[in-house]
Amino acid sequence: MGGKVLERFPAGAPRGSWPAEEYAAARRAEGERVTVVMDLKSDAFLVVAEAGDEDGRC
Repeated sequence: MGGKVLERFPAGAPRGSWPAEEYAAARRAEGERVTVVMDLKSDAFLVVAEAGDEDGRC
């Protein structure tokens, strides 16, 4: 998976809080193609902008 990390959020957010998902939803509302992934090594959620034309996908 290629792309650029836009933001990192610690996995230890308070119960019922989803800051990475909220950030991603705001970026999607602006028309960006983003996804949230878990980085197990750093125990953080990453909001990643999807690679576009570099690999031929839109």
